Amino acid sequence: MQISVAYSEPNDQAWITLEVPEGITVQEAIQRSGILERFPHINLATCKVGIFGKLTRLDAHPQPGDRIEIYRPLIADPKTVPRRRAIAHDEEE
Repeated sequence: MQISVAYSEPNDQAWITLEVPEGITVQEAIQRSGILERFPHINLATCKVGIFGKLTRLDAHPQPGDRIEIYRPLIADPKTVPRRRAIAHDEEE
């Protein structure tokens, strides 16, 4: 079956399509994709993963056509970013 594995950083993105056997786990698919060699700092023990934007476990079994996504840790709480921008804008004036 064909699946893809995606990972993105601000200046580098990877979307790798590969053929895998039925019954493979998400973790095995990520390892077979070669993405861990391209981005050696990815730590699957700490990074969250998902399929089409929905969180999943490393031992889950993807279906044909699924896109496995590896998520980077958040560096800021998305709820506070607009507030910080507003404060920074007020300080510039």
